[in-house]
Amino acid sequence: MAAHGERRLGAGNTGAFQLARALAARGLVAEVAVGFISGTPGIRQALETLTSSRILVYPLFASSGYFTRDRLVQLLDEAKGDGRRIDVLPPLGLDPGLPDLLCDQAVRRARDHGVAPEDCTLVLLAHGSKRNPASRQATEQVAREIETRAVCRNVVAAFLEERPSLEEAAASIDGSAIVVGLFSGEGLHGAKDAPKLVARLRRRDIMFAGIMGSGPGIEDLVARAVAAALQNPGAVQAGEDQSTLAPAPGCCAVSVD
Repeated sequence: MAAHGERRLGAGNTGAFQLARALAARGLVAEVAVGFISGTPGIRQALETLTSSRILVYPLFASSGYFTRDRLVQLLDEAKGDGRRIDVLPPLGLDPGLPDLLCDQAVRRARDHGVAPEDCTLVLLAHGSKRNPASRQATEQVAREIETRAVCRNVVAAFLEERPSLEEAAASIDGSAIVVGLFSGEGLHGAKDAPKLVARLRRRDIMFAGIMGSGPGIEDLVARAVAAALQNPGAVQAGEDQSTLAPAPGCCAVSVD
């Protein structure tokens, strides 16, 4: 499993390891390892622990942006000199099952606060980027999918590095809102920035529901993606263009015999 990771003091990147243990317990593959772009173990170190001839890499990322399409592929290319086959799956943020999972996450949070989900606005808070549209595009696609479920009154997107910011999005919301962070791990953005920004709004009617990477059901999404890849020998290989992949964050390498 491949993730961005976090190097800050005290960062354990526990979410990715917990997900890897849950996947290993299902027995879908022969070996499971976790590697980080920024953290320990790195991608090469994770691959070196695996003995299988074929490796599936599941990117724990919110979109097919720079870290998934460029940096991760570069690190995999540098590490695959032993001739093993490495297939890269679509990232978590593009999984077609993600919208339903986020809906469930928002509904639970609303009901915990005694609010009817259909009376709430769902805010998807993502990273965004002024240099690469992938984060925005993935977020807007998820928002459109959630809208078709008619679970909440409205669905809006907000970003850390693009407009609208969470503050700007909140200013247009009349009534209760649930904020879900489209972050795959408990790094700086997911663990600190997202809840801090929600608290800074000082609105009791806007609630933080956590991040997608720690939501119940994530391990099921990953397991289904891995199972599908095992049945599909045409999985995307490292270095290939993933921009046209159908919807599918941390780095995790999954090896199979």
